[in-house]
Amino acid sequence: MPTAKSDAFVFFGATGDLAYKQIFPALQALIKDGRLDMPVIGIARSGWNLDKLRKRAHDSLEEHGGVDKAAFAKLSKLMRYIDGDYGDAQTYDKLRTGLGDAQHPLHYLAIPPSMFVPVVKGLAASGCSQGARVIVEKPFGRDLKSARALNRTLHRFFREHDIFRIDHYLGKEPVQNLLYFRFANSLLEPIWNRDHIASMQITMAENFGVQGRGKFYDEVGAIRDVVQNHMFQVLALLAMSPPANRSADAMRDEKLRLFRSMRELKPEDVVRGQFDGYRKEEGVSKRSTVETYAALRIHMDTWRWAGVPFFIRAGKQLPVKCTEVLVRLKNPPQEVFDAPTNGAVNHFRFRLSPDVIISLGARVKVPGEAMKGHPVELVAHRHVRTAMAPYERLLGDAIDGDSVLFTRDDCVEEAWRVLDPILGDKVPVHTYKVGTWGPKQADALIADAGGWNDPKVDAPPKVGS
Repeated sequence: MPTAKSDAFVFFGATGDLAYKQIFPALQALIKDGRLDMPVIGIARSGWNLDKLRKRAHDSLEEHGGVDKAAFAKLSKLMRYIDGDYGDAQTYDKLRTGLGDAQHPLHYLAIPPSMFVPVVKGLAASGCSQGARVIVEKPFGRDLKSARALNRTLHRFFREHDIFRIDHYLGKEPVQNLLYFRFANSLLEPIWNRDHIASMQITMAENFGVQGRGKFYDEVGAIRDVVQNHMFQVLALLAMSPPANRSADAMRDEKLRLFRSMRELKPEDVVRGQFDGYRKEEGVSKRSTVETYAALRIHMDTWRWAGVPFFIRAGKQLPVKCTEVLVRLKNPPQEVFDAPTNGAVNHFRFRLSPDVIISLGARVKVPGEAMKGHPVELVAHRHVRTAMAPYERLLGDAIDGDSVLFTRDDCVEEAWRVLDPILGDKVPVHTYKVGTWGPKQADALIADAGGWNDPKVDAPPKVGS
């Protein structure tokens, strides 16, 4: 498998929102770290020129992290700009000329998914795909059928190990820490199975709405936007078996085994919600049935996890902005002392944002003669404000040809297989009030497993039934 470093960085959608918020800051950071010294070619159909793109990059950096004079000067020197339509062969002829002697360009498709196919075909027809890698932004299709079609098209022109399906969530330091904590320590593995774990739940809460992206969101919804990718990836890190080694294929092989063990979802395993007022958002249909909230109950047919329910919920306009995992352990087989009043005696809690928390929930004796206890948490807490930004990590890895943090074709298709039966309007949508934890129907989904754990950002949450 080739390991040659990319020698040119090309990004389609150079004048777009993703480039402004993420790509320019990542490129400057890579230059500061000494990891980027190659032509940086922006392509868009905006009628711009190079000076305007440089100004756009400067404005982006001022707003997102600050301008480093030396690094920005180098970035400006490396930058090129090609203005043209993605369906016009001349655009790719200009790119072929602009690449010069580059043998291993990296093409980043920071564009709407509808444009992936014409751009990939244009790259191939002009010879720009020869020896190249390609980065594809999520969503990777809208369902199993479209994901398979997209993969077939990509495989016509690129080998699988040259395709980098980017999910910025996998580049986050706290998510990486979850993977490291599981497999760098021996304390979890003896109990990380159906004999000791009663349930797991993952909450990804956002305390804001669609933020002007109504038209986009109304075509996607919560399940396609964050569940199929972000949340399934976190679930995989929690439940996968240890990989044989650190290689990309070893990691992704274990994820694939896990996804293949997941049962296809049924309507009774899913609750969809829509926050009150969503249909008034600009770009949203007045009759929209798209979910802004989703709760799912997942079962896996494996020796390790048979009978253990996994719960996922994600939603907008919830009380806090927080992503948290709660692993409830089974209670002791006999109550020697007082019976706990809050359901679970022990738990692990992994907070992934906005801060990083790894904690163990237990019961300890209260002072006095009575043998009574109360719940406490043993907390290891650290901030990650200076951590490498996800896009810097992921773009740097793609440049180096390291695909460990990127998603493979078969994993994408297996995730869609699980979700396919409940996509669209097969599950009704329930309205919920802004600032609440979603529709009440979601409570019944997890009632037998102790109820949802509602994260609190300003203090450690109380874990109850």
